[in-house]
Amino acid sequence: MGWRALNNMSANKIDLDLRGLKCPLPAMKVASMLAKLSKGARLIVRATDPMSVIDIPHAVATADARLIDQTRDGRVILFEIER
Repeated sequence: MGWRALNNMSANKIDLDLRGLKCPLPAMKVASMLAKLSKGARLIVRATDPMSVIDIPHAVATADARLIDQTRDGRVILFEIER
């Protein structure tokens, strides 16, 4: 499955499905999306790459954003990020 921004997007919340992508793509997609978001917007990310638990928080810190929550649901790692 390729990445995509899911249909329930709004100006303040975007769901990003990165399941199936391998390192370094999930972190690159998150960094790219964060660069486009306005301050206060939320990004919900779903990833399956085990390296995402390291790479995505690093991308968030580099983008001057904040990791609000990180959980796991089976193989899927969920990240909630605020720009």
